[in-house]
Amino acid sequence: MKADKNTALLLIDLQKGFEDIEYWGGGRNNPDAELNASKILNAWREMNLPLFHIQHCSTTPGSPLMPGNAGNDFLDLTKPLAGEKIIQKNVNSAFIGTDLKEQLDEMGIKKLVIVGLTTDHCISTTTRMAGNFGYETYLIEDAVATFDKIGLDGKKLSAQLIHDTALASLHEEFARVIQSVDLIK
Repeated sequence: MKADKNTALLLIDLQKGFEDIEYWGGGRNNPDAELNASKILNAWREMNLPLFHIQHCSTTPGSPLMPGNAGNDFLDLTKPLAGEKIIQKNVNSAFIGTDLKEQLDEMGIKKLVIVGLTTDHCISTTTRMAGNFGYETYLIEDAVATFDKIGLDGKKLSAQLIHDTALASLHEEFARVIQSVDLIK
């Protein structure tokens, strides 16, 4: 993949509230996701390419991602710099209830690179919509992560299983799933 001025990086929900692993299910995969996202962010900044920080502003009472809670803050590792675009959302997709698509289209963006949290929620939903809108979309497997879930039968499903299943559903239909090293090359 060749990144250029028509390629935007979407950093989705890289917020302190996701550090509370117990709140989100007790287990998590891909412990280096945020570090890998920060490496991509730094490369993007060096190349002066377009990027958007997506911030989940939950409306669910008690959520660490509610505005006013410390968990709503961006992680220090990937915190926006002055002048970088921030899109606030309160649903799983960065496109619903925001002007993200309008901003991307005004900038002539044709390709999207997606990193952040969580693989099976906001990453998946935003990736599906990006693909449906016709963007050439790249999802960076080692720069996204998720948490354990409880299945309908009450059994625990590992974060890695959830992650792998979500990526398998997205790959080659809504996006191309690649590794960060392949992107940064």
